[in-house]
Amino acid sequence: MAAFNLTPSDSSSFILTGIPGLDAAYPWVSIPFTVFYMIGLFGNFTVLFIVVKEQTLHKPMYLLLCMLALTDIGMSTSVVPMALCIFWFNLKGITVSGCLTQMFFIHTVSVMQSAVLVTMAFDRYVAICNPLRYATILTNTQIAKLGLVGLIRAVIFILPLPLLLSRQPFCANRIIPHTYCEHMAVVKMSCGDITVNRTYGLVVAFVVNGADLILIALSYGLIIRAVLRISSKKAHQKALNTCTAHICVMLMSYIPSLFSYLTQRFGAGIASHVHVIFANFYLLVPPMLNPIIYGVKSKELHDKVGKYTCKR
Repeated sequence: MAAFNLTPSDSSSFILTGIPGLDAAYPWVSIPFTVFYMIGLFGNFTVLFIVVKEQTLHKPMYLLLCMLALTDIGMSTSVVPMALCIFWFNLKGITVSGCLTQMFFIHTVSVMQSAVLVTMAFDRYVAICNPLRYATILTNTQIAKLGLVGLIRAVIFILPLPLLLSRQPFCANRIIPHTYCEHMAVVKMSCGDITVNRTYGLVVAFVVNGADLILIALSYGLIIRAVLRISSKKAHQKALNTCTAHICVMLMSYIPSLFSYLTQRFGAGIASHVHVIFANFYLLVPPMLNPIIYGVKSKELHDKVGKYTCKR
């Protein structure tokens, strides 16, 4: 993983304290971190393996599931190994360049995942509202192009965050009450004027997450309108079932993320350990549950999983 070699202060380090106030419980806290991480890795790698192996799953919806699985693996892996080093070995130091690099990867993958969720909502919109043209509108090539656009967008929006921070002078007290280098937590370590950093962070949040949420809401609004026009109760139920998994995944991804973001900026009265727990929740729990949700709700994927697990 490349690091940002940025400032004269690169030789210094930050101290990540983990979860404030829970130091004595770290051996116990590490258990859910490890379990959630391992289940998430197993589930997401299983999805990737099955979709790659099965030609019948080489379809736009399952390519999107692979993209989601890759972002899930990337998000949790950017955080959990460092957190476990804190919990198990009391290794709390991280260089400035290492911290900015971790921050870049976490936020880039998060924005990329948001783009994947928007594309999944569009996929469901086309499948339900314009099924006859689905195969021509959303091909595997189109999905790959949309994925590339999502990645480029993420890099363009997130790269300025560590670059702006690299120009900041950091205070002597470099203790970050967190398990990873979250943007605002690092910004608060600066002794300089952080107006630009705070403003750009807000712009990214509202432009990226705000626009994505609007597009998702619009897609599902049109889907609901189309479903309500279906006269057949069976078709009505089938259409709703195809969206259930996507809605669950989106709620799990956006609600904890938004809560974590807002409490970091505006939640002065919220205990720091509550904020850190929620910040880790949205990086750990959705990656663990996403493959389970899709494995249960997608009959085709469920059958393929059964094909491999039931082999003797």
